[in-house]
Amino acid sequence: MKKIVKNKFVLVALATTLFLSTTAFKNDFFEIAKQIEIFTTLFKELNMNYVDETNPGDLMDTAIKSMLADLDPYTNFMNEQDVESARINNTGDYTGIGAKVKTLKDKLIIMEPYKGYPADEAGLKAGDEIIKVGNTLIANYKDTSGDLLKGTAGSTVEVTYNRQGKTATATIKRAEVEIKAVPHFSLINDKTGYIVLSKFNRKAHAETNYALRDLKAQGAERIVLDLRGNPGGLLNEAIKIVNLFVPKGQLVVTTKSKVKKYNRTYYTQSEPIDTEIPLVVLIDGNSASASEIVSGSLQDLDRAVIVGSRSFGKGLVQRPKPLTYGTQVKITISRYYTPSGRCIQSLDYWNRNEKGEAVRVKQENYNVFKTKNGRKVFDGGGVLPDVVFNASKNTTITNAILNDNLVFDFATDYYYKNNIENINHVTLGEADFSDFKDYLKSNNFSFKTKTEKALYKAFETSTEEELNDNIEKDFNNLIANLEHSKDLVIDENKTFLLELLTEEIVKRYVYREGLYEYYKIHDPKIKKATEILSSSSKYLAYLH
Repeated sequence: MKKIVKNKFVLVALATTLFLSTTAFKNDFFEIAKQIEIFTTLFKELNMNYVDETNPGDLMDTAIKSMLADLDPYTNFMNEQDVESARINNTGDYTGIGAKVKTLKDKLIIMEPYKGYPADEAGLKAGDEIIKVGNTLIANYKDTSGDLLKGTAGSTVEVTYNRQGKTATATIKRAEVEIKAVPHFSLINDKTGYIVLSKFNRKAHAETNYALRDLKAQGAERIVLDLRGNPGGLLNEAIKIVNLFVPKGQLVVTTKSKVKKYNRTYYTQSEPIDTEIPLVVLIDGNSASASEIVSGSLQDLDRAVIVGSRSFGKGLVQRPKPLTYGTQVKITISRYYTPSGRCIQSLDYWNRNEKGEAVRVKQENYNVFKTKNGRKVFDGGGVLPDVVFNASKNTTITNAILNDNLVFDFATDYYYKNNIENINHVTLGEADFSDFKDYLKSNNFSFKTKTEKALYKAFETSTEEELNDNIEKDFNNLIANLEHSKDLVIDENKTFLLELLTEEIVKRYVYREGLYEYYKIHDPKIKKATEILSSSSKYLAYLH
């Protein structure tokens, strides 16, 4: 406990150094220092005097997360593991087995082996459940079990795993793993190139630059840039990618903050690759942050036709700040604005409803802005495409299905029960959806809606008040009707669920690389983009 008392003075001294050196906080320093001292005093007394043993690390973790949760979901404390994960995400390089892995209490699940990397070379498949690493049982391991797979390049690790009810072992030789920002680029047809940009790490611009030059060398005279599902990343990479298609010296984005040094105006710095090549950008509800800077600025500059569904709506910029012991805090420091002057932030975290939830900016409150050619665009709700496809909405029930891994597990079963020679011929239909619904029932999928929970609570209260004899029949009828309604909701989301199932199944046979080839044949947004680009008059009509 002496260490905690000592830490009090370290924290206050650190706060003094940090806040006195920051102009924005000079006026608030006394109040900040006062609150820090109150907190450290409370923390000391709690840990020294509480009736049971306490874990200072757990208490502090809870305190920090609770404090930050009241701000916005992007302002986060990052422990040493989080900092390393962020480094990997930004650089795209790490040493390991080369697979996306999900950590559960008693097992590690291979969600996606990367083609040609160690896990794949060792024969591991999506759906394999690792129960032991070396001599360590996952169920008995108290720390982060995923760390057991890490190690230096060239070292080996033996894993014991379950697959379809059978247990096997594999020896995996770890290697340097490169996570590409551009996992795929190719020609859709003789004149149309297709580039998938999945994240904005430090390689995003370089890889997009290479893909664009390579496709032009192959004869591409028009480009489809796919940003669907891209959650964003590094701001500077987004600006450089816009610069591939617009002249040097062009305004791309402006950031505004209460701290003057964060008020920045970003212009393109280099000569472009091609300012004339027709360009379509694909976005969806999971295209966020840097993806919205690229799509929003290209839309404002009338440099590309945007196709898809409304983007996520994240108009906030974060910056990591180093703390002690290798930790960091990622802080929202500013809002960003596209060239027309709009901020596409969709949720207002600073004016919450009575439940404490961030409210979505209402459409009637959107402000109108003008593109370079005078077209109307709007703020407040993400980037609205020029060609809009209805978005697939995650309902409460479909989210529950995804959270229970039932789409993933069904795809695993499908893979082992079906031998498919040409995956491009696969289209899931009514029979497959019926099989999936049967699979949900056989796996005891059950989900209580808020309505059900409220009804059960009311029924419990009626029992306490000895009124349930009069309402039990009505209660049972209501519950039965709700179960029927949930079945109907699943049916209403058939298209969305079949899309998710198709994606998972295709990846099992031909990896993620093959999924993009499948998209080129079957995806309606890519077909629409190709159609627009095939006619110069149609393409230009969208931009004027």
